[in-house]
Amino acid sequence: MGRVTTTLSTARSLVAGAGRVVALTGAGVSTDSGIPDFRGPQGLWTRDPAAEKMSNLQAYQGSREVRERTWQARLVHPGWYAEPNAAHYALVRLSPTHIVTQNIDRLHQKAGSPPERVLELHGTMFESVCLSCDDHRDMSSTLERVRAGETDPPCLVCGGILKSATISFGQQLDRDLLLAARAAVEASDLLLVAGSSLGVQPAAGLVSAASRAGAAVVICNGSETPYDSLATAVVRGPLGETLPALAP
Repeated sequence: MGRVTTTLSTARSLVAGAGRVVALTGAGVSTDSGIPDFRGPQGLWTRDPAAEKMSNLQAYQGSREVRERTWQARLVHPGWYAEPNAAHYALVRLSPTHIVTQNIDRLHQKAGSPPERVLELHGTMFESVCLSCDDHRDMSSTLERVRAGETDPPCLVCGGILKSATISFGQQLDRDLLLAARAAVEASDLLLVAGSSLGVQPAAGLVSAASRAGAAVVICNGSETPYDSLATAVVRGPLGETLPALAP
């Protein structure tokens, strides 16, 4: 079974007995699909610390060089051809009332989770957005402009700076989306955290919200998180093994 703690059986019983399960997922869910996480041993920022600038809104807006590098990185992002893995399919079988995800790859939807149940807290890589006029476009059309030679394509409506419709450091989350996520978590019987280091707010704060509301918390992650002390059960090990073990 790989490296798991003795709480796997406890976690399985908790999930099986819950009437309303909400899942909170992070980058660790998609690593088996070939999408690297950020802070892990082989994480994107671990291997290339300069890459973190591409996720910083101030650096992105202030430097054409950063934007040009970011557009080139978007062209080859593994999310364009990634396929769901066992962890995604396990969550389909678990059928949570909502999946609150920090991921931008839409692999939950691709695996078969109903789109209306997936709350994309950190946005999506499949759209581009203008930082000035908020014009949204399909990302594929914007990337075609990059391939045609536009190294830093401006907004076609107002000429403003374009970026992917994802949340960068220094950028506010969609308030209505965050409120919906909090409401779902507070109405749940159990919050299942999967593949998140719980190091980024306000997403990580949903664990505290669930605990205060009386929900059980099960954390499945490859390493410790700051919220393990709030969990009813903590499961260590590869998510491609641990999540299927929790699914019926």
